Amino acid sequence: MVARVDIVLNEDRGYRVLIGSGAISSKASWLDALGSKVAVITNATVADLYLDTLTSAIDRDLDVIEIGDGEEFKSLKTFSQVIDRLVDGGHNRDSTIIAMGGGVVGDVAGYVAASYQRGIGYVQVPTTLLAQVDSSVGGKTAVNHSSGKNLIGAFYQPNRVVADTDTLNSLPDREYLAGIAEVIKYGVIGDPAFLGWLEANVEALCAREQSAMEYAICRSCQLKAAIVVEDEREIGVRAKLNFGHTFAHAIETVTEFRSYLHGEAVAIGMVMAADLSVRMNLCQSDAADRVRRLIEVYGLPVVAPKCPASLMLEAMAMDKKVIGGRMRFVLVKRIGEVSVESDVPQGKLEQTLAAGTNSSRG
Repeated sequence: MVARVDIVLNEDRGYRVLIGSGAISSKASWLDALGSKVAVITNATVADLYLDTLTSAIDRDLDVIEIGDGEEFKSLKTFSQVIDRLVDGGHNRDSTIIAMGGGVVGDVAGYVAASYQRGIGYVQVPTTLLAQVDSSVGGKTAVNHSSGKNLIGAFYQPNRVVADTDTLNSLPDREYLAGIAEVIKYGVIGDPAFLGWLEANVEALCAREQSAMEYAICRSCQLKAAIVVEDEREIGVRAKLNFGHTFAHAIETVTEFRSYLHGEAVAIGMVMAADLSVRMNLCQSDAADRVRRLIEVYGLPVVAPKCPASLMLEAMAMDKKVIGGRMRFVLVKRIGEVSVESDVPQGKLEQTLAAGTNSSRG
């Protein structure tokens, strides 16, 4: 049984998120989703696991373009190489790109789709938990720059998202758990009951029980969809989805994208954001403690790498969420409610940075 979340941006634009076991192999997943030619952007690991299944379901010739596996390949160089392959393959405006892989593949492929011949259709086939609950939904596409994460990109919605939960069974534990961080985020920013469910179902989620995974993914997508529909281009309420991300992107930048998976950096970033929320007197310490405990119980890191606060501040200053020279932070008011704050005293921010890097990563 494949669950469905419909994202309706307006009366003319919208798409469907299909979630469940066997979603890739179901021919129904691909009806009305593809153009005259199809290019699959993936990496070697994912291709070995799922390309045959995808090919059988679609039952047509596919132009397969493999890119490197890792955040360092989310770059303009990779973007340019993929564009070259599309040109060489004779792809036109009626072509469709299928992005099959994790967040790196999805972001690169989405930006390629947004740019090639001023925009062609694409389908997200996320194969990691983090991509299924976050990066594949909502239309954010981007590549990194040496000065910061996701500095080059576009808002460009997919034609469809096909999230097959069977793909999660092949993930290493570390990568699977990194996706849980984004799932926790949704409970903190908008659904206290969902956060309570996550607290009560740690064992089931960690064991990758099918029903638990499907519910966690479906509820996360529902919560994200509601925000994206209200604010597609992040000029208002959509900024709430960045809870923990200002710190996380700085952590990734200062460690050159090599020490932490994105979800791990988000986990640390949420702990730091909750700490800053308490220092700003926006929430009680018990809310911040609850966030930290839940992140810890899922085996995610809660402490940032040791580094000078000046390096973190420099990286945060380059974050794309900075407006008018002022950093913006998504901070907790209570579980289920956050606010975007730009008047954060430097001293309090430095205290949070010091507290969040006071021990080595464990």
